[in-house]
Amino acid sequence: MFDQKFIGQAIARSAENPSDRRNFLRVAGLSGAGFGAAALLAATASAAEASPSPANAPSDASILNFALNLEYLEAEFYLRAVTGHGLPDKLTTGTGRRGGVDGGHAVPFKTGRIRQIATEIAADETAHVSFLRGALGSVAVSRPSINIDDSFTAAAMAAGLIKKGQKFDVYANEQNFLLGAFVFEDVGVTAYKGAAPLVTNKTYLSAAAGILAVEAYHAGIIRTTLLEMGLAAPTVNISNLRDAVDGRSDDDQPIVLNGKANLVPADANAIAYGRTTAQVLNIVYLTGHQVRSGGFFPRGVNGTINTSGDNDRDGDD
Repeated sequence: MFDQKFIGQAIARSAENPSDRRNFLRVAGLSGAGFGAAALLAATASAAEASPSPANAPSDASILNFALNLEYLEAEFYLRAVTGHGLPDKLTTGTGRRGGVDGGHAVPFKTGRIRQIATEIAADETAHVSFLRGALGSVAVSRPSINIDDSFTAAAMAAGLIKKGQKFDVYANEQNFLLGAFVFEDVGVTAYKGAAPLVTNKTYLSAAAGILAVEAYHAGIIRTTLLEMGLAAPTVNISNLRDAVDGRSDDDQPIVLNGKANLVPADANAIAYGRTTAQVLNIVYLTGHQVRSGGFFPRGVNGTINTSGDNDRDGDD
């Protein structure tokens, strides 16, 4: 299920380099108005598969379906933390093979503020799933098979947070939950940033920009809360792991950089980083090679964009 050889190499890399290494629909102006969302859906659903694209570029519908896979994962992660169960069946159907979700249970929250954060994010991610499904209409993909428990254990082991043979229960306490959220939220931001140039329909692009903004708010909240709780050190290893698997670039950032708070990961121009779809899949598949399944998606994601990148080749795609 997991790329054991690559994960082993990542463990070694994390141990050798524990220092910072600098060098993943709520639409603004529409989300608060029911008529605005309805108008957006009516204007775009029927044209989902027909969106014009440059030669060899994925269609807008393919890009949004790729995003929908990620939103399924985030929604299932947060809903289970807050409620102990996941998405309702009516929000999981569609094209492709519908899968179940392995793992997850309610987090025993002890801090009211952290419970409130988790509850709000869970509602946002569920809304993203519902919105994208509505926008895509009959071409929306179904929820793929998702593995939570084993995947977080593998990721934690690769990041050096636990030793081989140990289990990492991401729902055991608030600290583990926040570290798990840190894995997802930064990836979501970079995924939407990377996909934006590929979207040709302006209505879709506006929707994607709106979701990116919400994911960035989520990421900022999670990073700030981790810093306040004194959990900066584990984020270094998680950041190192994402950098190890996503390609040759070295731009993932922990929440403390060069001894200073780094709550907004960005380049020298304060612009957020982006990832290609292949790089994103490298992270959620927990691999450094070109595959079509693994990690959090043991049978792969649904849709035409489903292959990770090969880090042994030139380039990240």
